[in-house]
Amino acid sequence: MTEQLVLTEIHGPVGLLRLNRPEKLNALSAAVLAALAEGMEALESDEDVCCMVLTGSEKVFAAGADIEAMAELDSEGMRERNTRQYWQRMRAVEKPVVAAVSGWALGGGCELALSCDLVVASETAKFGQPEIKIGIIPGAGGTQYWLKAAGPYRAMEAALTGEPVGAREAFELGLVNRVVPVERYLEVAIELAEVIAARPPLAVKAAKQAVRKGIEITQDAGLETEREKFLELFDTEDQKEGMRAFLEKREAEWKGK
Repeated sequence: MTEQLVLTEIHGPVGLLRLNRPEKLNALSAAVLAALAEGMEALESDEDVCCMVLTGSEKVFAAGADIEAMAELDSEGMRERNTRQYWQRMRAVEKPVVAAVSGWALGGGCELALSCDLVVASETAKFGQPEIKIGIIPGAGGTQYWLKAAGPYRAMEAALTGEPVGAREAFELGLVNRVVPVERYLEVAIELAEVIAARPPLAVKAAKQAVRKGIEITQDAGLETEREKFLELFDTEDQKEGMRAFLEKREAEWKGK
């Protein structure tokens, strides 16, 4: 089931995870989320993979949660369903994840895209949190991702109206990194991942941790976190190699040590 719901490909140092539930528009059932978490963890443990790309299809990234599976549940039933565990496992991944989004990214699909570290969107991409239209609100980070990226007013509009925004507007709001033609969105996402994969892995890990932590804490605390991560890297072989290579005007050879 895992292999059918989420397909994994290896492109050199980049691991590609592709949602594969076309008959349900890649709706995020518990089984899909479990498969995603397992797939990310497998790539996390693969020493040859330095960065990941997460995508769906050209027409739909993911059209939301599996409403059919939730429609008749009460709050206790939702707690017992416990899909939160899969979101937590995915957020715990230390290697960078680039979302390659084309078509619809709604509800849980939007949350999945925005939970990634970078987002490359095709010109056809649409992002939205339509949960309000079915009597609930985002439950996997949607209000918070929009708040941190776009500010309180646009986050409130997204949550209260449920109306989506197109790729260009999402870019202007700070929700995505790049908007590219639909025929190139996956290619560009992989190229971006390859650039990151070529960087020293310990420094990449530290940078991701510093940015992620900075979202959650005050600026002063964030500056302290950044400084500690910065200093820690001076105890690594890669820091010595990187600076020597710079001074010697040659390409550095990273060891991840």
